[in-house]
Amino acid sequence: MPARQKYRLRARNDREVIREAEPGTTYVDHESGEEMRAVGALLPLAPSPSNLPYSVENLRLCGCSLEQLVQKDLNDCPHCGRRLPAVER
Repeated sequence: MPARQKYRLRARNDREVIREAEPGTTYVDHESGEEMRAVGALLPLAPSPSNLPYSVENLRLCGCSLEQLVQKDLNDCPHCGRRLPAVER
C-alpha cells in the first residue's frame, strides 16, 4: 500500500511530471534545470490500496448496489468489500 502522496509537479516551461513527493523537498526538471512546484495532489489520497490515479481509463464500476467507481488494479471493492470480477481487456 503506497504511503506517500503522488503530486503533479510543473516547471515554468510547462513540463509536468507525476511522482511521489515529500513536503519541503525541492524538485528540479532534469532537462531544463528549472525548479518544479506542486500544482495538485492526485486522487486517491495516500494511503490507498491502489497505485492508479483516478482517471477514466483506470476506473470501473464495482457492480454492487452502491455502484461506486474503483481502480482497475484492486481485487476487492473498498466500498462494499466484495470481490471484483476480472478486468476485461
